Amino acid sequence: MSGHASIPSAASGLRLEPGERLMRPFQRFVSLSSAGGLMLLGFAVLALIWANSPWGSGYHGVFHETDLEIGLGGWTLSHHLVHWINDALMAVFFLIVGLEIKREMLVGELADPRKAALPIVAAIGGMVVPAVIYVAINFGQPTLRGWGVPMATDIAFALGVLALLGSRAPLSLKVFLTSLAIVDDLGALVVIALFYTENISMMFLQFGAATLGVLVLFNMFKVRSPIPYLVVGVVLWYCLLESGIHATIAGVLLAMTIPATGRVDSQRFATATGHALDVFDDEQMGRCVRTSSTQRAAVQAIATNCAQVMPPLHRIEHALHGWVAFLILPIFALANAGVHVGHGAGEMITGSVSLGVIFGLLVGKPLGIVGACWIATKVGIAALPSGVNWRQMIGVGMLGGIGFTMALFIATLAFPDAASLEAAKMGILSGSMLSAVAGAAVLLTCKPAAAACAASGDHEQEAAVVMSKAA
Repeated sequence: MSGHASIPSAASGLRLEPGERLMRPFQRFVSLSSAGGLMLLGFAVLALIWANSPWGSGYHGVFHETDLEIGLGGWTLSHHLVHWINDALMAVFFLIVGLEIKREMLVGELADPRKAALPIVAAIGGMVVPAVIYVAINFGQPTLRGWGVPMATDIAFALGVLALLGSRAPLSLKVFLTSLAIVDDLGALVVIALFYTENISMMFLQFGAATLGVLVLFNMFKVRSPIPYLVVGVVLWYCLLESGIHATIAGVLLAMTIPATGRVDSQRFATATGHALDVFDDEQMGRCVRTSSTQRAAVQAIATNCAQVMPPLHRIEHALHGWVAFLILPIFALANAGVHVGHGAGEMITGSVSLGVIFGLLVGKPLGIVGACWIATKVGIAALPSGVNWRQMIGVGMLGGIGFTMALFIATLAFPDAASLEAAKMGILSGSMLSAVAGAAVLLTCKPAAAACAASGDHEQEAAVVMSKAA
């Protein structure tokens, strides 16, 4: 997403090895900003095909009836496979969400109150209006419990659609949508913790609080290695799982304790690394790293310097991002998006649950996002992003209705009965698809950013275009 200048690599200009040539198409796909969304979409479609194929019973057998048990001595923990995916794997996803929230609040768009005002207001509007629409459709019914389902925006899908639109979606629009989705995720986490938590065990809750205290002490005493945090984080996850609070909240709490500063500052890093490079260069000409112990020591010192200057927050986020985008979220989609579309599909999609979710996502999201932004700009607490017009904001508001991952997650918490859960999934898939198409259609009517620059002579917009292409 960021528009950093290209930094030369030691391998630039080298001839690719045979294995590297074979991997190049895959690496090019992974580097696309839309790749995570495309993977998520592909596995959701695969889940639908599998659940409605002649092997549909096998789909439910694998994910909803297969038990997976782990144990140590006399202690065991057993759950269905889908619960392991939703409770354990998704805790890693929520760890990434928490790290993104913390980073944005410290050094990103949410660090500047003036810049943060618009996405925060937009996210609040985009959560409240869909919930109100759902409540209006389901008022007085047991299905009212699902009011939180249409509240969240799926950042991977939404940014994937924006990336496919190219210059019709300027960088500032992508930054706004990213910030909005991060605040949106934070709101969804609060909703999960407050409204979808039952049967609290105070003993395990106290154990969890003590474990969290240990993590805070790690941070206070400037423990920089990620390993102690991750080990204690697993204990925190188990305590919350047994306490009744949804275990995935452990990922966010863990993220809040991860240090956001490196062990050494930039000046010390530059000095030490420069010295190591001088040592490397001073070695006898013609000798290679394989045969020169001094050069190997210099290279190792540079690697150590790089690890110490990078904050643990960024190191963990960088290490886990690919696993989350290309493994955990696709597995989650495969396990949860398999809706059986039988003869009762028409009644299901016209039921109050599906209609509440569809109208919440398709109508409530853009109405809440754009309406809140309009009010914020009129009262003067925020301004539109640079180079962005109201038509583009409407398009992004519609893309905010893509609520796939978090919506499915909340639906599994809100509806213990299979019928309501299937109806909610149908509404999520339908509402998200319609929102994606509607948002893309609106943004396709906008002028490409380059044309807008030529027409207006806005140099700031032109810079944004260049950064967007670099990204």
